[in-house]
Amino acid sequence: MNSALPFARVGVVGCGLMGSGIAQVCATAGYATRVVELEAAPLERGQQMIRKSLERLRAKNQLSAEQTAAALSRLQPSLKLEELADCALVIEAIVENPAQKRALFQRLDAIVPGGALLASNTSSISITELATATRRPERFLGLHFFNPVPVMKLVEVVRTLATEEAAMQQGLAFAASLGKIAVRTSDRPGFIVNRLLVPYLLDAVRALEEGAGSIEDIDAGMKLGCGHPMGPLTLLDFVGLDTTYFIANIMFDEFRERRFAPPTLLKRMVLAGWHGRKTGRGFYDYSDPEHPRPGRGFTAASGGQT
Repeated sequence: MNSALPFARVGVVGCGLMGSGIAQVCATAGYATRVVELEAAPLERGQQMIRKSLERLRAKNQLSAEQTAAALSRLQPSLKLEELADCALVIEAIVENPAQKRALFQRLDAIVPGGALLASNTSSISITELATATRRPERFLGLHFFNPVPVMKLVEVVRTLATEEAAMQQGLAFAASLGKIAVRTSDRPGFIVNRLLVPYLLDAVRALEEGAGSIEDIDAGMKLGCGHPMGPLTLLDFVGLDTTYFIANIMFDEFRERRFAPPTLLKRMVLAGWHGRKTGRGFYDYSDPEHPRPGRGFTAASGGQT
């Protein structure tokens, strides 16, 4: 182990889009990294994503061939949670379902040594709620990474009322060891980024619903007028309309403010299965992923595409 790294071995549960990215940056930073899925197919898909991502970085000369090979050698895929028993930090990155996360943390609490740190990558669920599924709430915190994990520099380190300062310091040191910039935040829905971002995205949908502008004009206005790298409707398609809808509902339940309430158009699109880039259709049509086309006919009256 590199003596500069705060943990000897890191575990990641979940090898989907976020979990595979977290496992990749851990292994690239020098950590022996166990990544666990409960089924073989998603584990293999996750490993393929990691290999492709590392290869893209190597092709861009951001990693050498030796660094790429070393990162892959540090990854230890598994189908057994019990193989996390020697990890000093375990990060959960499974589906955004409170019951499933709590059940997982109950199992991890019995497997992972008492002094180990447990963390969730959730973007919306209460860290306190998840911590109460364990006997170590003082050693429990949020480590919220952003997609795509290998590219995005930010990590929100989330403290609950019970999280001890030593655990927070370890979380901050861990984020720094990955080359990330950490911000401290408290356990409130949305933390910092989504608390500010989600109302902006929802207002963009309302602006489209109310006829303030077309998809192209709203996106171009925010890109050129505010210097954003992508417009809000493009960003919604990238994040996932279903994901944003889920987060917005949690935030509205907490704050009861209109700015957090999902617009009816967003709800209808989610119900229709138009979740954005990942389903091939959202505010844009991704039939040709390299050249997405704006959807037509989004109006308050039509409630969808005409």
